[in-house]
Amino acid sequence: MISQSQKKGLYLVSTPIGNLGDLTIRALEILKNSNLILCEDTRVSIKLLNHYNVKTQLDSFHKFNERKKTQGIISNLENGKIISLISDAGTPLVSDPGKLLVKECLSKNIPVIPIPGPSSVITALSVSGFSDKFIFYGFLADKKNKFIQELEFLSKINFSIIIFIRPKKLIKNLDSIVKFFNQREVVICREMTKIHEEFIRCKVDEIKGINIYDKGELTIVFSEMKENINSFGFLSESDKKMIKKMLKTKTIKDILKKFSTKKIPKKTIYDLCLKLKNEK
Repeated sequence: MISQSQKKGLYLVSTPIGNLGDLTIRALEILKNSNLILCEDTRVSIKLLNHYNVKTQLDSFHKFNERKKTQGIISNLENGKIISLISDAGTPLVSDPGKLLVKECLSKNIPVIPIPGPSSVITALSVSGFSDKFIFYGFLADKKNKFIQELEFLSKINFSIIIFIRPKKLIKNLDSIVKFFNQREVVICREMTKIHEEFIRCKVDEIKGINIYDKGELTIVFSEMKENINSFGFLSESDKKMIKKMLKTKTIKDILKKFSTKKIPKKTIYDLCLKLKNEK
């Protein structure tokens, strides 16, 4: 029975990433009160619905049929139906289908209501011990050239970096990953919230020595850069201390030459040198 007070529209319902007990009370209520639940794989989602005795109709909605089914779903929503969208695990639309449907709803002023809950991204970050300033990138490209370009781009960001990757792809591309992230630490998260939950913590260049189970998908968190790595164009505290010490015996020209291999604007270094000299 649909509650009279429940708002009509599309609900984006977060579901457990492993442990079925992580479904929220509100999410369960929404799923029971929906006219239809859209899911990636009915074989996966039916296990969750059966566990909670949810009898709502399921319909498959994935990247291969999203465009074909969107207009029919929009029509049902315009007719006052309550429809929920779930993914196989976690929060919908985070590296999962549904963006086209949400955009269509918004363009037609159909309410889109998020029901927050489990997220492998936030779960992995919370146990990493790394900076809470982070970039989530999702799955990296399949084509080798694009994959390398993405690694290079991400390696220049001085935040925690979170990606999804399949074990075989990780192993196949380890040399490239080590090349761009060798100065960082990493947490490899597998089967989170499940019986065989595993967190592998090491330096990136130590991954090669680890036997990684080759099934499923991994959530990987790379740490922020170490202080002396400065691809983002900033002078670290250790850089500043070094420059201050060098000014006692070296010219500004010598210091600029010394830092020429780092991606730091010459003006930044020059201005700091002048400031330090004036402090004497």
